[in-house]
Amino acid sequence: MRKLVDRNGEFQVPVVFVTNAGNSMRQSKAELLSSVLDVQILASLGFQHVVTIDMLREAYPLLDVVDHNRRPKDMLPPAKYIPPVEAIVLFGEPIRWETNLQLILDLLLSNGNPTLPLTSPPYPHIPVLACNMDLMWMAEAKRPRFGHGTFLVCLENIYKKITGKELKYAALIGKPSIITYNYAELLVQQQAERRGWSWPFQRLYAIGDNPMADIYGANLYNRYLQSVRESMNQVKKKKVPVLEVVDGKEHENVLTTSRLDELTHGGLMESCSSILVCTGVYHRDEDLPTNPHESVTERVFHGHRDFHFDPSLVEASFIVQDVNEAVDLVFSQENWDPNF
Repeated sequence: MRKLVDRNGEFQVPVVFVTNAGNSMRQSKAELLSSVLDVQILASLGFQHVVTIDMLREAYPLLDVVDHNRRPKDMLPPAKYIPPVEAIVLFGEPIRWETNLQLILDLLLSNGNPTLPLTSPPYPHIPVLACNMDLMWMAEAKRPRFGHGTFLVCLENIYKKITGKELKYAALIGKPSIITYNYAELLVQQQAERRGWSWPFQRLYAIGDNPMADIYGANLYNRYLQSVRESMNQVKKKKVPVLEVVDGKEHENVLTTSRLDELTHGGLMESCSSILVCTGVYHRDEDLPTNPHESVTERVFHGHRDFHFDPSLVEASFIVQDVNEAVDLVFSQENWDPNF
C-alpha cells in the first residue's frame, strides 16, 4: 500500500477502504489501519442513543440464560429501565452468538420491549438494518471462518421457524450493496476536491478477495453506472422536460446537455473494474456455475438471501495474486507513474 503514498505519507490518488470490521469501533479500526499502512486514517461515529446487547442483558439478566454459567445466581436488583428499541442495526458477527440471537429475537417478537408479556409476534417487526453480509472470510487459518452473513442466516431461520414469516430488512448495506459503492465514489470525489484535483475521475478500481461480496458488489455498481449513463444519454437526446424546484417553486425546464452536466457536476464515473486477489476465500481452481439454477449442485451461492445470483456478477475484470499486483495493475491500466 505504500506505493499509493508519497514521501509525506499522503495518498497520491484517492483511496477508500470499504472494510467490514463491524465488530470493532471505527476509531480502533482507523488506528489499526493507520499503524499498518503508516497513513493517517480518520474515524468518526454518528450514532447517538444507542443500546448495545451488553446493556440489554445487564438491564434484564433473566433474558440471557442459554449459557448456564452466566445465569443469575443471587437475588436480582430491580431491572434498569431501557426505553423501547426502535430499530436494530447489525454491524458484524458477535462474540456470543447464543446471547445475541436470543436477545435480538426478543426485540423482534416484542416490538422492541422485551419486558412485555408473551403475545402474538408483531408483523411487520421493528426495522432491521444489516451490513457485512460475507458468509465466510479468510484470516490466518487455512480454511475460511464464519462471517456476519452466517450469523444473519441463523437469525433469519430462527425467526422464520418461530413465526412462520420471513425476517424483513429495512436496508442491507455494506458490500455488495450499490449504496456502499456509491458512497465510496462520493468519498473519492471529496478527497479529490480537498486536494485541489480538478480533473474528472472516470474509472474506479475495486480490489477484494471475495467473489460473492467484493467482486459481486463492484460489478453490480459497474452495471449501475452503465445504466445511469445510458439513461443520461437518452435524456440528452430527447431533451426531456423535467420539474425543477427553485426558491420553493416548481418550474418545468428542458433538461439540456449543459444543464444535465451542471446537475451531475460532471462527476459520474464511467466504470468500476473489479480486481480479485487470491489471498482470501477465492482459489484459482474453483469454477463458477454456468447455470444459476444449478448453483446448489455446481457451487453453493454464498451471497445473502435477498441478493439474486447472477454468474456474470462474480466474474472479476482482473485476477491477480495479491494487493501488490493489483496496485501495479491499476498503475499499468492508467499509464500512471507513481514516481512522477
